Amino acid sequence: MDKQKAVVLLSGGLDSTTVLAIAKELGYEPYAMSFRYGQRHRFELDCARKIAEDNGVAEHVIADIDLAMFGGSALTSDIEVPKDRSAEDMTMGIPITYVPARNTIFLSFALAWAEVLNAYDIFIGVNALDYSGYPDCRPEYIDAFEKMANLATRTAVEGNGQIHIHTPLIDLTKAEIIRKGMALGVDYGITNTCYDPDEQGAACGTCDACTLRLKGFGELGLTDPASYQEA
Repeated sequence: MDKQKAVVLLSGGLDSTTVLAIAKELGYEPYAMSFRYGQRHRFELDCARKIAEDNGVAEHVIADIDLAMFGGSALTSDIEVPKDRSAEDMTMGIPITYVPARNTIFLSFALAWAEVLNAYDIFIGVNALDYSGYPDCRPEYIDAFEKMANLATRTAVEGNGQIHIHTPLIDLTKAEIIRKGMALGVDYGITNTCYDPDEQGAACGTCDACTLRLKGFGELGLTDPASYQEA
């Protein structure tokens, strides 16, 4: 019996790599989708390619979208990435690392590919705990997008199937995500989460993403196997 297809959004980071492992554990045939969207930290795409290859995905596509033409984010513009922020600071408003409408754009591309593949399942690694400042990581946003998807696609309107947006990490802490991934055999040494890595891909260790990642490993009494810049 053929496996059910699923589109998995794969950035090359810790969360999306864990989600890919979860989709496989659930028995789906994963089709991985990454984006070259004008991000400054394109090393993550090298990681995504390696992760997709190691996990034997059915297909891996990298879509080109130039969000840098709009700017408005430290990830797509010449804006300094915040460093050394406290946990309290991270909960104060929407951070400058938020990329305007990024998840809506990514999910729309995933939805289009899913329709072509006759797939009804899309996996995304959003998290409402560690990234509470991002409006497009909230459960209500995901619910709204799923509803829209089932109003906007031929496959749903003609009654062939309902689109489901899976967010298996949305209520987990970073430590819980790491624990789950390790149980599934995820190699976190080939992932890259940093907002400001160097040219070799070594993580800065002090941006919000690095801080949360290191905190997660620390809470488990583990050392992060990823490469970091020297202090």
